[in-house]
Amino acid sequence: ATPLRQGLAWEVQPRFSPDGSKILFTSDAGGGDNIWVMDADGGNARQVTKESFRLLNNAEWMPDGQYFVARKHFTSERSLGAGEMWLYHISGGEGMQLTERKNDQQDVNEPTISPDGRYVYFSEDMYPGGYFQYNKDPNSQIYIIRRYDRQKGEVKNLIAGPGGACRPQVSPDGKKLAFVRRIRTASVLFLHDLETGQNFPLFDKLSKDQQEAWAIFGAYTGFDWTPDGQHIVIWGQGKIWKVEVATGKATEIPFQATAKHRFQETVRFENKAYEEQFDVNVIRHAVTSPDEKTLIFSAVGYLWKKPLPDGKPMRLTDSKDFEFEPSFSADGKEIVYVSWNDEEMGAIWRLNLATGQKRKITAEKGIYRTPVFSPDGKQVAYQKEGGNGHQGYAYCKEPGIYILSAEGGDAKLVTPQGEYPVFSKDGSRILYQKGGYIFGSLTKSYHSIKTDGNDDQKLCESKYAQRFVPSPDNQWIAWSELYKVYIAPMPMAGKTVGLSASTKALPVAQVARDAGINIHWSRDSKKLFWMLGDELFSDELTERFKFLEGSRDSLPPLDTAGLHVGLEIGYDKPEGIVAFTNARIITMEGDEVIENGTIVVEGNQIIRAGESVKVRIPDNAKVIDCTDKTIMPGLVDVHGHLGDFRYGLSPQKSWYYYANLAYGVTTAHDPSSNSEMIFSHSEMIKAGNMVGPRLYSTGTILYGADGDFKAVINNLDDARSAIRRTKAYGAFSVKSYNQPRRDQRQQVLQAARELGILVVPEGGSFFYHNMSMVADGHTGVEHNIPVAPLYDDVIQFWSKTQTYNTPTLIVNYGGVNGEYYWYQHTNVWEKERLLSFTPRAVVDSRARHRTMVPEEEYQNGHILTSKSLKKLQDAGVNINLGAHGQLQGLGAHWEL
Repeated sequence: ATPLRQGLAWEVQPRFSPDGSKILFTSDAGGGDNIWVMDADGGNARQVTKESFRLLNNAEWMPDGQYFVARKHFTSERSLGAGEMWLYHISGGEGMQLTERKNDQQDVNEPTISPDGRYVYFSEDMYPGGYFQYNKDPNSQIYIIRRYDRQKGEVKNLIAGPGGACRPQVSPDGKKLAFVRRIRTASVLFLHDLETGQNFPLFDKLSKDQQEAWAIFGAYTGFDWTPDGQHIVIWGQGKIWKVEVATGKATEIPFQATAKHRFQETVRFENKAYEEQFDVNVIRHAVTSPDEKTLIFSAVGYLWKKPLPDGKPMRLTDSKDFEFEPSFSADGKEIVYVSWNDEEMGAIWRLNLATGQKRKITAEKGIYRTPVFSPDGKQVAYQKEGGNGHQGYAYCKEPGIYILSAEGGDAKLVTPQGEYPVFSKDGSRILYQKGGYIFGSLTKSYHSIKTDGNDDQKLCESKYAQRFVPSPDNQWIAWSELYKVYIAPMPMAGKTVGLSASTKALPVAQVARDAGINIHWSRDSKKLFWMLGDELFSDELTERFKFLEGSRDSLPPLDTAGLHVGLEIGYDKPEGIVAFTNARIITMEGDEVIENGTIVVEGNQIIRAGESVKVRIPDNAKVIDCTDKTIMPGLVDVHGHLGDFRYGLSPQKSWYYYANLAYGVTTAHDPSSNSEMIFSHSEMIKAGNMVGPRLYSTGTILYGADGDFKAVINNLDDARSAIRRTKAYGAFSVKSYNQPRRDQRQQVLQAARELGILVVPEGGSFFYHNMSMVADGHTGVEHNIPVAPLYDDVIQFWSKTQTYNTPTLIVNYGGVNGEYYWYQHTNVWEKERLLSFTPRAVVDSRARHRTMVPEEEYQNGHILTSKSLKKLQDAGVNINLGAHGQLQGLGAHWEL
């Protein structure tokens, strides 16, 4: 085989023009997947479509050679997306829509055109439910083949039924349609007679189709008829076959290809696992005193006080209950805050800052949030939460925003919905937010309501906003939008005002370069404060708006460095010596197993290990007899979601963490979580205030689809900003999550190289994108490669890099989840150790009503994937354990 084009671009899906002079193909040479055309000898290549977000692939010529049909990709709040058929002229243009997607999750793909140009045949995911699902049944119907009539504009179903139908290819005479169907565990080439409707199996040596996976490039690779209509040329099982249509006889077409690729150096950095002292990066709920001389904040579970600017932080109380969300009284003499105790639940407290005396002002248990004083200090407004998976749902039946006397007593419900209440400047109304915080509604709104619950007014709304914060004089509003912070005047217009970074109706100023949390105003409403990581930032209104008195002629640039809080905590370290005796020990020295061994631990270090007869036990050691027990090194779950996606108060004990420890997972890396929550918990574990595995994370993903948490990356500076935002919390890795264009993913990589951060992208079930991720130097690829088995070309290609794969077989792409294998073969709900920490409802709901499938379905699923992973590992590619959080702790053993 002779290469037509070489270089860094990933180029696939070639199609000859009707006269054979040109080739259409999909290429990312322009940054993202678009349709290109070149001469048949590879010359004069040019980009035809020029989409930067709604990318294209699978182009098919019209018979006149002047137009082509291609699949256009659409995503919404879920990043997997769906396709539409679009018609383009070969000279270019924006194209014309032919088919309309029914939703944003079920794909339309694989066009082929009738010889007269009237009909466009294509495949469409028609699985019941109206959304993408894991564990679809290929024995039923997933994809069907449909037909679009270019004369009538109508779409009709053509081929359906058990086993589905995908990758249609019309014959030269227009009388037959070849397609791929699943027959039990085999993908089979079929013929469909367009006149009679009969289907005939033709060839069964295909590789596994991708009907069960996300298949944005097609459920099976392209194939074609020979011009005389007598044969079909198709790939299967690592070979190219010429199949005779009349008899089904297949002849292998031998070929050999030598490919040259340029690989970028894999992004890898060393990170310390342990230090005697560590700087706290996650400063939560920070507020500045009215005189701006004190900062109070929550960190590692407790409230701290820092004299500004350079005082040393000190604990505010000696309470063992966790403490969160402080707020100052108008005179700065008191704060109000919430506490949490796993047994006693939450409460609201008043604390006198001069005397240190505190008083609980709530009488009932509950999950209390964000209390604030009224301007006169006589009342407190707060939110009562409706419960969550960490803190339960007891005492949470009437959530909403309440008002309570600052002296205590009965609370009064203001509104059953909303968050972050504050009093208006005269105390007669409550201002509050609707739509949640990050990971909330795409569009959020800000409201004003009388304290008696009447006259609810929507003041403003904003798509992509995360948090609204009005100034104390109610003349200004600050908000975070896709992490960055903005300020605008807040007019009372009698109607809802639309706010965004690009609002034209009002002057808008950006204040935070990368991101900001803990947004709060100075008492005089002239300055805004916010935090990022352990840095406190502030900005005067006069530094952002020229029309204000006292402003400068030239406004200063945005601050790039703030005031470091400087809280340093000692790493929790046990004391004393413990000897574990008479144990079976797996040492990790090759295949070595010591049948009767002893391990001696001093503090947090193993000081001796070996055969019991050879290990001296210190006289002052505590001895634990481990007869009939096995001691092994702790498991490292590189892809484990540990329940920290929500935003809120931290529990004192997380059952997710205990379940992992119970099964020997001593280190976990969560590649998609809430940055503020998981990095706070990581520091609480380090400090000894929570129990859990050593915890790492990417924090909030760099999401490439829609959402109030998405990461817009269109240049290198965008990528740098996104990574600085995550690194500020203490991350050593980021997760590039289905950023649609390759150049976006490359920008993340370059920024990560500059900032010393690992990049662990979502694999997304996109084979071609996975291969370019490997070539571009990503640290790893998360989730399995959706194509299985893999052949020597991919094995050789990947083995030349240091990019790892974390396959998460437990949620295997393209087949039944590996997790289900264990539900089918074991009574998981009877495992006492699991039930000691995992809520029975979680176990029973997943394990008792079991999906039962024949063993060959598992052999064609996660076990087939595993065989390819073995080939990769034997070739030198690191394969990591990732249990995905499907069943905490136990899942890691299943994955292993």
